Amino acid sequence: MNNPTHVAGDHTGIAFPVSYAVLEEGGVSALTTLFQQTEAISVDNAVTAIIHWKEFFGGGMGRKIAIDVTYAREEGAPTRLFAKFTREFGDPLRDLFSPVMDPEVRFALLSRRSGFPLRVPRCMFGDYNAEFKTGLLITERIPYGSEGIEPALEKCVDYELADPLPYYEAQTRAIAALAAYHRAGHFGDEIDQEFPFTPTDEALLKVIPYDQAQLQAKLAKLKDFAARAPQLLPDGLADPAFLDEFAAGAVQVLAKEETIWRHLYARREAIALVHWNMNPDNAWFWRDEEGMMQSGQLDWGGVAQANIAQSYYGMLCAGEADFLARHDANLQALLLSEYTRLGGPTLDAAAFYQDVNLAIAVLGTAWMLDAPSLLEAELPDYADLTDRSDPRLRALFLPRAQLQLLTVFLSEWRRKDIGETVGRLPG
Repeated sequence: MNNPTHVAGDHTGIAFPVSYAVLEEGGVSALTTLFQQTEAISVDNAVTAIIHWKEFFGGGMGRKIAIDVTYAREEGAPTRLFAKFTREFGDPLRDLFSPVMDPEVRFALLSRRSGFPLRVPRCMFGDYNAEFKTGLLITERIPYGSEGIEPALEKCVDYELADPLPYYEAQTRAIAALAAYHRAGHFGDEIDQEFPFTPTDEALLKVIPYDQAQLQAKLAKLKDFAARAPQLLPDGLADPAFLDEFAAGAVQVLAKEETIWRHLYARREAIALVHWNMNPDNAWFWRDEEGMMQSGQLDWGGVAQANIAQSYYGMLCAGEADFLARHDANLQALLLSEYTRLGGPTLDAAAFYQDVNLAIAVLGTAWMLDAPSLLEAELPDYADLTDRSDPRLRALFLPRAQLQLLTVFLSEWRRKDIGETVGRLPG
């Protein structure tokens, strides 16, 4: 099959390169055309030189490039750029990962509007073609570790931070700012057009990607993992009695999944435009003139209308369990107060607390239970690890991250007695 070199974007109609190689071949001419057509630079300006071009690797999307450019005329356009493509034609994971770029592109285009409530990388070009499952996004590149920007944070190693709280407070304020801006009507009807919310959609009511038999296999694997390496599930999370109780609750979560989602979608005042993955590693941070930590947001692949509680759990799910125990209540209070202060509806704190617990139940069951299998696949001798900070585990992103996500999920389940919350829902 002969694949195209360029496709027309579904959102702008602009033809864009489908691959790293095609963009590289087009060089300054291709960048100039894309930037002019999206009005990122004026029609009488141009990219005059590419002075840095380097591919780098990370994440699940396709090839990524750091690009430094010069322009014919200074007009505020960023010279340090970041570009990413969907996966190449023929990649076996292309169909799985590529559609995630579509909402990210729509959000990037939306972010160019005046008065946008969050700091996000300036969008120079973005579009996606659903027919060919091809996308391209070009934004400014964040100068981590310089110009007042803090070094980039890593996922699931908050124990290496002296004080994680200011980062999570900044992210909490950001969740509230975007949600309130939407609910206050400042986007007009754009959100319903670009990110429609249909709570009866089957895709929103069935997220857990397996049946009861598959769930039982995952729970059995978890119990075996806990017996072989209890040091990797600290603070009593490897206790067989607790895991039996948790397993019974997880079975109920799967059986009641549709009920849980209908509950989360029932209060329209809690539904807003949110980013589901606001872990601090998907942000950049700086302190303002008063010394308060501020944040900008990256990686918007999961942006959608949803219950704000889903975004809140997405922010905290990779933190430290003891940190959540100390600060969860105050962070929830901060989110609700900021949401109202910035123009959103007033949310009942008790109802929101329950929504958070149900979001933990269904999202944790859907995505956190594969950690034992992932860890075993990359570290067959995992039982010999000292703990999660063991250098052998610290060096492996996916199993390290998944183990911490699982640990936080189990810890929150126990601390909040989430099984009891799920049990009170109708079957």
